[in-house]
Amino acid sequence: MTITGLFSQLLQVVVALALAPLLIGWVNQCRAWLSNRRAPPITLPYRTIRKLFTKDAVVADNASPIFRITPYVVFGAMCCAAAIVPSLATTLPFASAADAIALVGLFALARVFIALAAMDIGTSFGSLGARREMFIGFLAEPALLMVLFTASLISGSTSLATIVDTLAHRELGIYPSLAFAGVAFTMVSLAENARIPIDNPATHLELTMIHEAMVLEYSARHLALLEWASWLKLFNYSCIGLALFVPFGIASGTGWTELLAAAPALIGKLAIGGALLALIETLSAKLRVFRAPEFLGTAFMLAVLAMLVNLLLGS
Repeated sequence: MTITGLFSQLLQVVVALALAPLLIGWVNQCRAWLSNRRAPPITLPYRTIRKLFTKDAVVADNASPIFRITPYVVFGAMCCAAAIVPSLATTLPFASAADAIALVGLFALARVFIALAAMDIGTSFGSLGARREMFIGFLAEPALLMVLFTASLISGSTSLATIVDTLAHRELGIYPSLAFAGVAFTMVSLAENARIPIDNPATHLELTMIHEAMVLEYSARHLALLEWASWLKLFNYSCIGLALFVPFGIASGTGWTELLAAAPALIGKLAIGGALLALIETLSAKLRVFRAPEFLGTAFMLAVLAMLVNLLLGS
C-alpha cells in the first residue's frame, strides 16, 4: 500500500462524506420542482447536521449499550462501504480488500443494528419500523446479490474493482443481461433506501413509515449520524449503480490527474441520477406494505432472468 494509494483512498471517503448530503439536497430540490413547489436550499442537509451536532442528546433511562453504539456502527459501516465501492478509481487499496458479497454484508450489519436499537427502548413505533425494515431487507438482499452475481459472471470475479474494469473496457452496446439487472437494481435501490414506492422519507405517519419509525427515539449527534448514514447509503447505492451500468469516467489509476478528472464525471452522473430518482418518486405512488413482496419479488425475478440470459446468451 503506497502513500499515494492511501491518500487516494482517503480522498474517496472524504468525497463520499461531502457529497452524500449534497445528493439528498439535490434530490429534494428536484422533487419540489417537479411538484411545482418552492425548493428547499440544496445545502439544507449540511445545516441540519450542524444543528444536530450542537444539541444535547436525550437518551431513555432503559436504553442498553446497543442503543448508544448503533449510530456509530451504522455510520462506520456506511463509511466502509464508501471505501469499498469504486466511485473515483478502481486501484484504491480498500477496493480490492473486499468483494461484492462483503459489501452486502456491511449493509446487512447496519440493518441488524438499527433494527435492534429500534426495539431496544420498547416503543410500538420502533418495533413496528424494525419489523418492516427486516421484512424489506429479507426480500431485497437476494435480489441485490443476483444483480451483483450477474456482473460477476461477466467479469469472472466478485471484486467490484475487477467488475468495473471489465465493464468499462467492453464494447459499447446493449446487453440484455445488464438491462434486466439494471431494472432490478433500481427497484432494490428504491426499497433499500426507503424511497417511494416502498417508503416515503417525508412522512411521519405511523401506518406508512419504516426508516423514520426506527430513529424517532434518537436526537442530537446520534440522530445526525443516523441521518448522515442514510444519505451515505443512498450515495453508495448510486455509486454501485454507476459502477455497474455506467462505469465510464472512473479512473484506472491513483494519480492525482486521473482522480481530478474522475471527480467531475462522478458529480455529473450523480446529478443525472438524482434527477431521475426524483422523477421516479414524483410519478410513483406509495405502495401498501403488503404489496412490497410483489415489488421486490419482481426485482428478484428480473435479476434471476438477467443471470439466465447471461448464461444462455453470453451477453
